[in-house]
Amino acid sequence: MTFEEIHKALADKFGDRVGVLQPAKKDAFCVVKTDAIVEVCRFLKSEPALAFDCLMNLSAVDGFKNQPMIRVVYHLYSYSKRHAFILKVELDRANPVVPSVESVWKSADWLEREQYDLLGVKFEGHPDLRRIMLPDDWVGHPLRKDYKEPGEYHHISHLRESPLDGFVRLDELKKKIAAEKAAETAAPKKELLQ
Repeated sequence: MTFEEIHKALADKFGDRVGVLQPAKKDAFCVVKTDAIVEVCRFLKSEPALAFDCLMNLSAVDGFKNQPMIRVVYHLYSYSKRHAFILKVELDRANPVVPSVESVWKSADWLEREQYDLLGVKFEGHPDLRRIMLPDDWVGHPLRKDYKEPGEYHHISHLRESPLDGFVRLDELKKKIAAEKAAETAAPKKELLQ
């Protein structure tokens, strides 16, 4: 099915709970109302004509184009029908909460935990919502735009020098060596001229 046909099936079933089909450079998507995401996902998986049996990826974006929201993005795929579709949910940045789709696709378990860990998105109804990458006592969510690097964790520094700073120092060293060589070759010529 095409993006348009998939979107029409969603619009016919859910009405204004599903936004308009948004064209994109590569794949079209639609925005779904937060409270409808589980119902929409169940329909996409169980409807025989759609058969989205795979949640390929679930990610989130903070502050897209300076908007005070977090977008959760669901990349869906049907192995039997060989088509894909993208859903998005827009959440209030101050309190990003969305129902979990782990009951629809088990792959959402760790994917939702990752977004909770890195962006602070709370997935209501998730059976085990806890950090997956960072220690349980880590403060903050590092992929949020307002995240401030604490500098250390349990008295261990985790600040690293930018690799670009090393290139700047290397350039300065090369310039210094080149200037010294130029001065050395200019000195004998200056003596000969005197």
